[in-house]
Parts: sequence; structure tokens; C-alpha cells
Amino acid sequence: MNDCKIINAQIPGYQGFQEMVIRDEKIVAIAESLMVEDLQVLDVDGDWISLGGVDLQINGALGLAFPDVEMGDFDRLTEICDFLWQQGVDGFLPTIVTTSIENIHRSLAVFAEFIAPQPPNTAKVLGVHLEGPFLNPQKRGAHPEEYLLPLTIDYATILLSKYTEVVKVITLAPELDPTGSIVPYLRSLGIIVSLGHSQANFAQAERAFASGASMVTHAFNAMPGLHHRKPGLLGSALTQPHVQCGFIADGQHVHPAMLKLLVRSGEYSKGLFLVSDALSPLGLPDGKYPWDRREIEVIKGTARLPDGTLSGTTRSLLVGVQNLVKWGICDIGNAIALATTAPRQALTRNTPDAYVGQTASLLRWNSNPVTGLNWARI
Repeated sequence: MNDCKIINAQIPGYQGFQEMVIRDEKIVAIAESLMVEDLQVLDVDGDWISLGGVDLQINGALGLAFPDVEMGDFDRLTEICDFLWQQGVDGFLPTIVTTSIENIHRSLAVFAEFIAPQPPNTAKVLGVHLEGPFLNPQKRGAHPEEYLLPLTIDYATILLSKYTEVVKVITLAPELDPTGSIVPYLRSLGIIVSLGHSQANFAQAERAFASGASMVTHAFNAMPGLHHRKPGLLGSALTQPHVQCGFIADGQHVHPAMLKLLVRSGEYSKGLFLVSDALSPLGLPDGKYPWDRREIEVIKGTARLPDGTLSGTTRSLLVGVQNLVKWGICDIGNAIALATTAPRQALTRNTPDAYVGQTASLLRWNSNPVTGLNWARI
């Protein structure tokens, strides 16, 4: 973005109208009044200004599933990155669901080579999210049981092989490791541990969080529900100040009433972030599509296996923001933050300022009674 001063902006996390200074494509200052005379002024007339979205759980797009990528797919991956940029996404973690170790290694090799360097004005691959294969069979959802593995350091070492630097997040079921050694081991490698597809009780989840797990994968889905005498994994997560829960706001994975409860429990974006959990038909029309050796059917943006098992969505990340506002779950500023600053903080775990110092790839949001909440890149 060209050097400028944005005025009359609402910015998530700030009170009242703000001014923002952009220099050398970086945000250098935000305040209610900034005395800068040498810059072009952009008056946004009270609209909301935010960073682009960051999607920490997305399984594919435009017909390409990330577990299926090969070295010859760089052009298709570039097309996906451009498409996600047009969907308001600045960066994402390609998510590799449970499959064979050979397939996982092939996909990791592709992303390790594809990541650097990436051009501007396209969604960046920020690393890889491994969703499995260390999942509880009873909560595997659409993950194929034949490829699930025991949760041990030996298997983790085989799985990660030489790709520890490209893997940023691993989803696992902590109750599969009675020794309690796997979470500290993965954290020692710099990998964020997210709990999910799990039957963990409250005590098991507490131990995992105490030993370094810091995220939850698609809250409510593939885990025991909240119970007043058995709070379980999610109950533990929502009482931990250092744990952030990803969640899907498509209206199918979680009922809007439960999303309202989740957001209130998370104190309006503290400890929560939006994900799309989008599958490879993202960007394609409804219909039937291959998915590993099976088939999924997408109806109104929701993907299911032939037996009715919910397998994901084909709605992009910022649709979740629009839904949260439309359903009255939270205000515009907090909804935007859940898809923009919150996932960045969940991924880095150490963000001193959500905006200043960041690349100025900005979205402008406005709302009206007819079309609802809308956004455009500046």
C-alpha cells in the first residue's frame, strides 16, 4: 500500500476513531490524532480498517486437497494463494488431514519448497497444520481410521522426519499419551500443539495444557460436549488464559446459540479465533467431489460423506465474520478481530502489537441494513 495517512477509521481493539500512518508498506503509527503533513490522506468516513484474515485450518481450495499436492502443483498452489488473497486472506496454514505417512511426507516436501519466496499481494503459506494422525478413533470424524497412529515420540519423529521447520501446528488427542511426554517434545521443536479429535476428560486436558498445548481445533466438534459435571477438554480450554480455541462459524458445525456461549466464555475474541475448515471444493459450486478415496457431497457450502458425516465446509474465512455479525453474536470490531488479529496471535504466541509494524495489507469494512457486513481490499 502506498504511503498515506488514513483518518476517521474504526480499528478492532481501539476505542473511537483513529488515524493510521502507512510508510514503506508498513503500519508505523495509530492514534486518535497524528501530526503528519507530508502524506496523502485517505478519509474512510467511519468504516472499519483491519489486517487481512489468517486461516489456521484450511484443507484445500479450487479442487486441490492439500494432502494430495505434488511437486507439479506449484501453479495450482499459486492460483489458490491468489484466490485466497481475493477472499481477504493474507496468510494460511495448509492443513493435512490423516493419511499415510508417505502422503504426508510428499505434501510436506512440496510446501517446504513452495513457501519461500512468495510474491506480494497473494496469500502466504505460513507453514503446515497436521490434523492427525494422532487422533482418538472414537472422535475421528471424517478421518480414515486405517491411517491413525499411536501417539508416541517414536511415531512423531517418523512423521515429522526432516520437516519440523515447516510444521507449525499439530492437532492430537492428548489422552493417547499416558506418559505425558509428547506435548513437551513437540513444543521443544517449536511446534504448536492443538488438542482435538479427542475424548480427553478435564484432568487429561489440564495436564496437556500445563505441559505446553496452547490451542484447540474446531471447538465443540470432534470432542465431548460441555457438561456441568464433566467439563472435558473444552471446559478446560475455556478456563486457561494461554489457550486459544479455533472455531467454525458456518451455522452447521456449531449452532449459533452455542457460538454465542463460546464467544461470551472467550471474552470477545480473547482466547478464540475463527477458522474456515474449508475443503478442496472451496471456490467451486455445490456438487459431488472426490476426497481421498471417498466422495463428499457439497450442499449449500456444507460437505458431508455419503453416510452423512460432516467433513467440512466450502465457505471462506471472512464469511464467518459476516455470520457472527448477522447472527448478533458479537459486534463488528470483535468479529473482525476473530479472523485477523486473533489467529496471528495464536500462531506467534507473542505479538506485542496487533497492528504497528505489520505489513499494511488492509481491508475496509462497512455495514448496511440491506447487504450486511461487507469488505474490500484497500
